[in-house]
Amino acid sequence: MKNSSMDDNVAPFRALPPAHTWPVARAGAWAGAALSVALLGGCATVANPDPRDPLESYNRSMTSFNEQVDAMVLKPVAIAYQGAVPGPVRTGVSNFFANLGDAWSFVNNALQLRGEAAASSFMRFNVNTFLGLGGVLDIASEMGIERYRQDFGLTLGRWGVATGPYLVLPVLGPSTVRDTLALPLDAKGNLASYVDPVPARNSLYALRAVDVRANLLRAGSVLDSAALDKYSFTRDVFLQVRSHAGEPQGSNADRDDRSGANDGVLPEEPPPAR
Repeated sequence: MKNSSMDDNVAPFRALPPAHTWPVARAGAWAGAALSVALLGGCATVANPDPRDPLESYNRSMTSFNEQVDAMVLKPVAIAYQGAVPGPVRTGVSNFFANLGDAWSFVNNALQLRGEAAASSFMRFNVNTFLGLGGVLDIASEMGIERYRQDFGLTLGRWGVATGPYLVLPVLGPSTVRDTLALPLDAKGNLASYVDPVPARNSLYALRAVDVRANLLRAGSVLDSAALDKYSFTRDVFLQVRSHAGEPQGSNADRDDRSGANDGVLPEEPPPAR
């Protein structure tokens, strides 16, 4: 199975549904209180905000809220998952969800008129689905078929829609105005959303959230120990990735000549820890 790499600090997280109903009221009350505190804290203004981040005060407060949710829920579950599930199984889970993403990447690469990338995404999805046990095995990577990750936010960027201001979403984390507006279509493009019955679908959502967070444990530890402003670092890297990946067609032609085949494509997600 192929190991992949990306900037581990900018991947967005999805909400993790509770496994039982008894703690819902208590968790909901705690989350509501924490969110209220975060929003109240965001009322203060930043003296010299970054032009790309006019909502910095709110965003920092929302980041603090997300970090509390992560510390209370997501990270402990991810640590338990990593400790209890063998590495090859976790790799298979990551491969499965990455394969689902290849289907949506095919659609967006086609919409962006990226012929080679669309063909590769189409081939990856079919090879891994039919030969790789539904995507659990990454046969396409072993065959040398490249992955070109895309989403609808990047498709909008391809055709000239600017990213807009940086925006931190509750639980989901870093985003932009453009990417936030694209979320409903990205949700429709997630093949897991068509799974029936609903409990099975929600189980996939939960597993995906745990898988993503578990893959980011090592990166989180490095970031926590570094002597830097985590908020600014995450924002700057995220905006760099999104703006470069979604440049309009025909812009910076000289840059295109110097770029590789993966220009305009999201970096890979981190592989599961062994």
